[in-house]
Amino acid sequence: MPKSLLFTVVVTFAAIVNAAAATQVALQFKESPQFYNSPDCPFVIDKDHESNSDGEPNILCWDRAVHVAMTLDTTYIRGTMAAILSVLQHSSCPQNIAFHFIASASATATTSILRATISSSFPYMNFQVFPFNDSSVSRLISTSIRSALDCPLNYARSYLGNLLPSCVHRVVYLDSDLVLVDDIAKLAHTQLGDNSVLAAPEYCNANFTSYFTPPFWSNPSLSLTFANRKACYFNTGVMVIDLDRWREGDYTTKIEEWMELQKRMRIYELGSLPPFLLVFAGNIAPVDHRWNQHGLGGDNYRGLCRDLHRGPVSLLHWSGKGKPWDRLDTDRPCPLDALWAPYDLLQWQTPFALDS
Repeated sequence: MPKSLLFTVVVTFAAIVNAAAATQVALQFKESPQFYNSPDCPFVIDKDHESNSDGEPNILCWDRAVHVAMTLDTTYIRGTMAAILSVLQHSSCPQNIAFHFIASASATATTSILRATISSSFPYMNFQVFPFNDSSVSRLISTSIRSALDCPLNYARSYLGNLLPSCVHRVVYLDSDLVLVDDIAKLAHTQLGDNSVLAAPEYCNANFTSYFTPPFWSNPSLSLTFANRKACYFNTGVMVIDLDRWREGDYTTKIEEWMELQKRMRIYELGSLPPFLLVFAGNIAPVDHRWNQHGLGGDNYRGLCRDLHRGPVSLLHWSGKGKPWDRLDTDRPCPLDALWAPYDLLQWQTPFALDS
């Protein structure tokens, strides 16, 4: 094929992909109600009069704010909007929440639309969008059991220490396929103790060995990684992270080293989770299971319906293949998808729409 024709084909294909992405982002979302702080909340900085040396609103660096990090893309924008609404709606101090969104640096036009979409639906919200150089991590990604797990942005959680300003010392990382039904400040104030870098709900009844391949466990130099550690599975979709300790320990590099080894010999199968387990399992601060009722999206193959775990619920997480918006759109929802539907801000979704 002549080079000129090949170039034309590539450019045309890119234009089609970008147009499709723009169409997806251009879905019309309703404006969220404005949420106000309760009287006993800490003083909110006046964004019109106070800013930091970079000209950013101080609340985005404010220690007393609850800092929330999420990724931002076209595929999960509908879930992201619902998650944001749930956080604000159930917070006693919603004006004191600072959202830090991570978006692909290679899709600047789409990111601009995403930013405008959030601004339109949440005009009073404190947020900033940070570009993530996804090409830097693409070379480290190995194929996993589900293609959605191989998206470079799925690995952005490993780079929060580099992406967020140094003035942000602690952050709550949230996936986009969840909703909160409790005050996020309770989760954000989790005690990390003297040494823990992150906190998350642990699930020690899960078969931890299944997250790694037989070659990993048969190699003593690798399996001894978990020696003297009570390693348990934890879900990385909900984490409280001490970014100062993360940066001091250079944990991004530690995670990348395991990803580089995975490229040479297959030691795990499940995307961005195993490197976190290799670095942190057995050394994290525990969080009550109510803060991650996960697995509501079913397994990674079929996405079948699941029930809640026993106990109280503060956060519902549709991890797995099945997403509530997809199942609702195809008129094949699982029973628990009705708990997500009231937070759906998409304009044409009327049966479970939030009254504004």
